[in-house]
Amino acid sequence: MKSQTSTEARWLAYRQEFPIFERLTYFNSCSLGALSRRVAAAVRRFTDLWDTRGAAAWYGSWLDEVEQLRSRFASLIGATPDEVAIFPSVTSALTAVASCFDYRSRPGVVLSELEFPTTVYQWLAKVPSGVQLRTLPSQERMTVALDAYERAIGAGTQLVVGSHVYFTSGVIQDIAALAHFAHAKGAYCLIDAYQSIGQMPVNVRDTAVDFLVTGGLKWLLGGPGIAYLYVRREAAARLHPTSVGWFAHRRQFDFDITSWDYADGARRFEGGTPSVAAVYAGRAGLDIVAEIGVQALRERQIELVRHLVSGAERAGLHPRTSGQADQLAGILTIPRADPNAVVAALAERGIIIDYRPGLIRLSPYFYNTIEDCERVVHAIADLEQQGIA
Repeated sequence: MKSQTSTEARWLAYRQEFPIFERLTYFNSCSLGALSRRVAAAVRRFTDLWDTRGAAAWYGSWLDEVEQLRSRFASLIGATPDEVAIFPSVTSALTAVASCFDYRSRPGVVLSELEFPTTVYQWLAKVPSGVQLRTLPSQERMTVALDAYERAIGAGTQLVVGSHVYFTSGVIQDIAALAHFAHAKGAYCLIDAYQSIGQMPVNVRDTAVDFLVTGGLKWLLGGPGIAYLYVRREAAARLHPTSVGWFAHRRQFDFDITSWDYADGARRFEGGTPSVAAVYAGRAGLDIVAEIGVQALRERQIELVRHLVSGAERAGLHPRTSGQADQLAGILTIPRADPNAVVAALAERGIIIDYRPGLIRLSPYFYNTIEDCERVVHAIADLEQQGIA
């Protein structure tokens, strides 16, 4: 009992670092992680350096912060810093990856209908140029069976694209299996891990994926404007992206425009000057995640999701699960006829959630409490009784 009390006290102490909870029940980390005092202070350090040092802040402080961020993220996923590239968005990271391949000999890209649109648009736009897109269906729109991927991947497949956690269901996919299927046919494997990194332990070495993308917006608590691309060292050594910028040059500060020489490792995928304010915010968010520990975050997430599922089922809200709550990450979806109306009505009660077509999304994180879960479920059930569902 004493241990349970001290553990809850620890979570409450972290909750106090996020001022939004003084005003609202924030339950939408799958869209945007809450702003911490540490992240706000980090951005102020950036602006203070800008004010006091001007462009001189680049030499030392700002570039050092970029490298510290790279190292911190690499440590989080079991990679080395040379396997991490930094971008302003996942879209720009995907653009760099997509520019690596000659699709004439292997035109196939395999993905599913449950992917986030950005991940699909990157290759859908290349169909007129010869890319052959194979989109796997999902019968219940919760997950995609592994054997469907295995059957779809063939000798002409260039790339297998999958989500670690599906953004409209919260179901966890076996990304090591996807990488295995891809490599067995000579294809590469790219994983969208935006909805997993931070709230779930991931070791990229164990998964053997070639590429993994994520960002600071959600579970890494760093806000918008910062994204990460992991490139397996062996893959980076043999790939030559063509959508690059000056940060991808081996000797970028020579300013030599007469020759191109790729940087080693993942940095060869990078574009232009990063958003330094977002770099500062991103590292401060990562520091919180690392301080707590991802395994502890996952255990807390399972506890909250179990309570949320149980409460929603008792209230007759029919939450979508794939069986066990442990198979979900920090996203629980509930079908609603008018999800936008439900989100708006909850906002009037000081409860912030999100929606997607036909669904509302509930996403607790470590700074939420059991009482938050109960309040959200009670409010949704009460709205349903009022005809808002």
